Amino acid sequence: MCIARSVGTSGTNDVTDVMVFQALFNLNVARFPAPRPAPLKVDGRIGAKTIGAIEAFERVVMRLRDSDGMLAPGDATVKALLKGLPPGPVKEKLGVVMPRALPLSLNRFYEPLVAGMKRHQITTPLRIAHFIAQIAHESASFRYTEEIASGAAYEGRADLGNIAEGDGPRFKGRGLIQLTGRGNYTAYSEATGIDYLRAPQKIASDPFAAADVACWFWATHALNTLADRDDVKAVTRRINGGYNGLDDRVEYLGRAKAVLGARP
Repeated sequence: MCIARSVGTSGTNDVTDVMVFQALFNLNVARFPAPRPAPLKVDGRIGAKTIGAIEAFERVVMRLRDSDGMLAPGDATVKALLKGLPPGPVKEKLGVVMPRALPLSLNRFYEPLVAGMKRHQITTPLRIAHFIAQIAHESASFRYTEEIASGAAYEGRADLGNIAEGDGPRFKGRGLIQLTGRGNYTAYSEATGIDYLRAPQKIASDPFAAADVACWFWATHALNTLADRDDVKAVTRRINGGYNGLDDRVEYLGRAKAVLGARP
């Protein structure tokens, strides 16, 4: 589902759902005849402007005689809003999947993600939807490309290849799906021909590396196969080792599927 709860007059008006509608409305403004309405501020606040936008879209674009100023998950208004989106995995759709992402972050990561997904065969709508949902959760909508913790907990972890003093903090989680441990940094360096052992922080600071390492992890862990099965639990477990944040990942996935028209 693109939204999880009702939005508008008498709606539940969850902040994220309101933001999703506001983003969708802005992408449909061109469908109005001149003079077109002004875009909404994507702030998650329900008020006269947002409710008025629902009413205007239903009456002018959908040509309904009446509007109750409310939309619900999967209803005709949501479908009509989705129909107005541009085709393909375009940047504007990332803003609907991740309505809390900063525009600067969307601009920063879009091209690197397109390049990385193409390189690692994350190219069908269903694969893209699962991948975007997972990196959205892992990075908190592109807010973080480096683990907040110091990495000291990984010190001496032979299973991660951390054999030298200081390896824990040095090779803590980085990237849109966090690469962790000397062993994994070594494998990624060998795969790319770039020595990230000498400069591990570049996986967090370089948007192309942050995006590509996530795509590389996805491919090397056979996640395309699980995405093709539409198995969000299996995808989450392979990335996380458990089901931490599963509900959040599922919510992102619902929006990603809706905007990409993904089907199993």
